[in-house]
Amino acid sequence: MSFSALHSSCVPPGQRFDWWCELISQDVAPTRITSEYTGDFVAGAGAIGLGGVQVTTLSFPAIRSERTPALIRRSDPDVYELTLNAGGDMWITQARNEARMSAGDLGLWNTSRPFDARGLHADGGASRAIMVHLPRAELPFSDSRTDQLLASATATDRGTAAVFARFLRHVVDEAPSMSDQERVRLGPAVWELAVAFLADRLNAHDRMPPEARTRMLLARVDAFIDDHLADPALTPRAVAARHHISVRTLHTLFRTRERTVAATIHHRRLERCRADLENPGLRDIPVYALAARWGFHSPPAFSRAFAGAYGTPPAEWRRAAMGVRPAPPEGRPPTAAGPGM
Repeated sequence: MSFSALHSSCVPPGQRFDWWCELISQDVAPTRITSEYTGDFVAGAGAIGLGGVQVTTLSFPAIRSERTPALIRRSDPDVYELTLNAGGDMWITQARNEARMSAGDLGLWNTSRPFDARGLHADGGASRAIMVHLPRAELPFSDSRTDQLLASATATDRGTAAVFARFLRHVVDEAPSMSDQERVRLGPAVWELAVAFLADRLNAHDRMPPEARTRMLLARVDAFIDDHLADPALTPRAVAARHHISVRTLHTLFRTRERTVAATIHHRRLERCRADLENPGLRDIPVYALAARWGFHSPPAFSRAFAGAYGTPPAEWRRAAMGVRPAPPEGRPPTAAGPGM
């Protein structure tokens, strides 16, 4: 099975903490866990199989996790755990490094070395983490180099870290509704993004295959475009300048795409406008104001572009989405619905 989700609610309250400890030992690595909440330990865990890449999701109250030399000798999966802190504060120390991870940060730890980590109190009472298991032997970097990143926190507000974190969250959100085949196809993408993130932090891009570097650059461009659609100055030239490449190189990246760079920006802006027009919470905002939010500052030009893309003017699209019938011609009463209508 490529997807599973478990919660402590399926276990009697007095057994939940032991259940959780055993689950972590089996799915991550044997670990000594202590907590103030052992009487009724509310926690959840998910396992997502992406072919050769495995992802674990965790939610838990305040805990302390220790991986001791004795536990390492007992069993070692021999992996690096690249962890996205999806909620709450966490603290970890390993290999003489120490870091406090805020929500949204990425961190790395090694199952083959002792560590001490704590999930601290979080808003809402639970900490959340998404862990990508990276086999040490398959990474293109030496252990001595990769270990430089142990117990360090990296913000995910820009660059490769932002792309990786965003993609990882999407995978976790969509995994329950995917087929096994779809999840397997995502494995290489998660692996490449993880390796690209590590390469960025280690300044080791020379260890990545050229095709992987190209895909990573394209992913960063996509994320940049999505984040700046509201900026009227978003143009192919601005995109290229932000990524320190020529406009020609940027256009070359998009040759395999259905749309050019400019057409991609235009299409995604229209898609954002369409979503806003269908949003009941935005029904009182004028159409032209919604268009201006996404870079369209000429109402007539926006109406033409929207109708050209979707076959219907934006105001009519909104009425249809809200289930509002168009007003009848002046002097003609609305048609009454007959029996069975």
